[in-house]
Amino acid sequence: MILSDFVKALAQMRDPRFFRVVLFGIVLAFALLVGVYAGLLTFLETLIPQQVEIPFVGPVGGLDTLLTWGSFFLMLVLSVFLMVPVASAFTGLFLEDVASAVEDKHFPGLPPVPRIPLMDNIKDSLNFFALIVVVNLFSLVLFGFAGPLIPVAFWAINGYLLGREYFTMVAMRRLGRTGARILRRQHRVSIWLAGTLMAAPLSVPLLNLIIPVLGAATFTHLFHRLNHSPRR
Repeated sequence: MILSDFVKALAQMRDPRFFRVVLFGIVLAFALLVGVYAGLLTFLETLIPQQVEIPFVGPVGGLDTLLTWGSFFLMLVLSVFLMVPVASAFTGLFLEDVASAVEDKHFPGLPPVPRIPLMDNIKDSLNFFALIVVVNLFSLVLFGFAGPLIPVAFWAINGYLLGREYFTMVAMRRLGRTGARILRRQHRVSIWLAGTLMAAPLSVPLLNLIIPVLGAATFTHLFHRLNHSPRR
């Protein structure tokens, strides 16, 4: 059923409202990554001398250039991890547009919902960004013991966070925070699995730029299916 939700979301990718969110997400995520890299580069340039004196060798230069290139490749590697919180946080700002587009196409006749104030969206997105960064930093310690299971551990941890946050943001539009929390607890395993399926392709460069939009649409389908399930 989760794959069915994803296929429905994928089929709607040509919707102009989807494309708008993807475009904004790419631009903002790229701008933030460039800003982080520029800050790292400036920090390294203040610490690294242009040349050092090595005994029996003499002055050796070019260290700043070497480390500059090294920092570039380091950022390429870190971008795989950074894109999870970056792309997801930015997409959270535009989730309302994605959810509305899905409901207009697949769930016509639903009563309108008041649009979440922009400042509330920004606050929730920043809180989620901070949470997922802190959790991933602590998870680096666990990754050291995971060995070949590092990707699985990365997907499972971020899948839980992404599923929890995305489902809550979608559900609270219709049920409020308390109702969204109750429904999430009732279906925590399905939500975690859906979040993990979203986290896995987020670690693939370029593909991770559109996955947050697909995730928001998928969780909108998931919410309506779970909200009208017999258990609910």
